[in-house]
Amino acid sequence: MVIAVASSLTATTSSKNYFLSPVNRTPFLGFPIVALPRPSVSSFRAAKTCCQQKEAEVVFPTGHQWMFDNLDGPDVWNKTWYPKASDHINTSKPWYIVDATDKILGRLASTIAIYIRGKNLATYTPSVDMGAFVIVINADKVAVSGKKRTQKLYRRHSGRPGGMTVETFDQLQKRIPERIIEHAVRGMLPKGRLGRSLFNHLKVYGGPDHPHEAQKPKDLPIRDKRIQKLT
Repeated sequence: MVIAVASSLTATTSSKNYFLSPVNRTPFLGFPIVALPRPSVSSFRAAKTCCQQKEAEVVFPTGHQWMFDNLDGPDVWNKTWYPKASDHINTSKPWYIVDATDKILGRLASTIAIYIRGKNLATYTPSVDMGAFVIVINADKVAVSGKKRTQKLYRRHSGRPGGMTVETFDQLQKRIPERIIEHAVRGMLPKGRLGRSLFNHLKVYGGPDHPHEAQKPKDLPIRDKRIQKLT
């Protein structure tokens, strides 16, 4: 049922006396309500009016009409190139090799990180793996400057109380020489999923041999002349 409220302004004299009588007033509203039958759907359809809006004219700024002449053509707004999946396939990436004999650890690690990240390429994109693979041999002969051989410390923790283990550069080089270069390069890569993926491009070996002859690695270009330690 649809409830309609009767207005005192449009009511007749007889209806006023009916509405104002205390018998017909509701206890909550103070005036009566009249129940009307529910209108049919056809009456709603008949009363419905459709409004047609007039199409607004599109006005272009002066001198910018050429941007909207050919909307189906090439995108003139977005010209920034972004690499696709076919632009960074791992099987098509180059491989480099570098001998770490008597090379300064920090300068060598920064050069390796540049090529793993792909910063040497014109298509470098910070959020995409565009770099190459790098092989490091003779990691047990890497050098450091100053007194770092005895003063540089490497810490690791087992996760249990009191499980901290501290060892010097010299001790770690005798035990696991590959971990020194891996630790240095990892700190120069992004922290997150991309950095973990890029770290897999680094192959470090303590001796002069490596199992990547099939990739035909080329010598890593080193432009820093201070990377070689002077004896």
